Amino acid sequence: MKFFKPKYKLFPLINVVAAVAIIIFGLVMAKHVECSYFLIALFVWLCLFGCAKSCLKMLVAFVIVGGIFAGISYAASGSAMSALAMANRFGAVFSGMAVASACESVSTVRSLSQVHTPRSITLGMLITTSFMPLLRTEIRRVREAMKTRGAGGMLNPKIFYRAFLVPLVMRLVNISDTLSLSVETRGFTLGKVKYSVYKPERVAITDILFLIGLIVGMTLTVIL
Repeated sequence: MKFFKPKYKLFPLINVVAAVAIIIFGLVMAKHVECSYFLIALFVWLCLFGCAKSCLKMLVAFVIVGGIFAGISYAASGSAMSALAMANRFGAVFSGMAVASACESVSTVRSLSQVHTPRSITLGMLITTSFMPLLRTEIRRVREAMKTRGAGGMLNPKIFYRAFLVPLVMRLVNISDTLSLSVETRGFTLGKVKYSVYKPERVAITDILFLIGLIVGMTLTVIL
């Protein structure tokens, strides 16, 4: 479906600033009913700007986690407003995470490099964001190898240690060695040297429209 394909690509730093602003604003305004209307409108606004996939993923997490904590808050206080405030807090956090996760890590690193962020930060960020998908892949491969060899269930401590943990650690050590050599051979350095960005990220009219809509929404929430 075309609706779930990013039609626009927001500027990475705008994504980060918007995510922080949404979380802070939602936490501050959580006790007001208008905050719920703002979060609903924000969900639609984000979908219009190509964040539909990340929004739907976070929506599932919000329904589960936010619903549990809102129920606990209602059971503890007996107040529907208290439960709503708890739901608004989680809604703001997950909305901010949806905005931040909608941007590719490579694009974020490029935009940070454009504003001359220290290489130690950009390189560390790139490695960190690339590590989680790699870790999931390696875990899946080790578990598939366990099934192929008939190693048994992971609930057994001996099987978990010898058939899962040890192979996983060894694979990660080999990957880290390869990564360090790759970084070195590609000329990455933490010193103050001149460098260029291969594909510079640029602010577009859609970024301005996105920010204007976000600011208008926050303003109306406070006024109303």
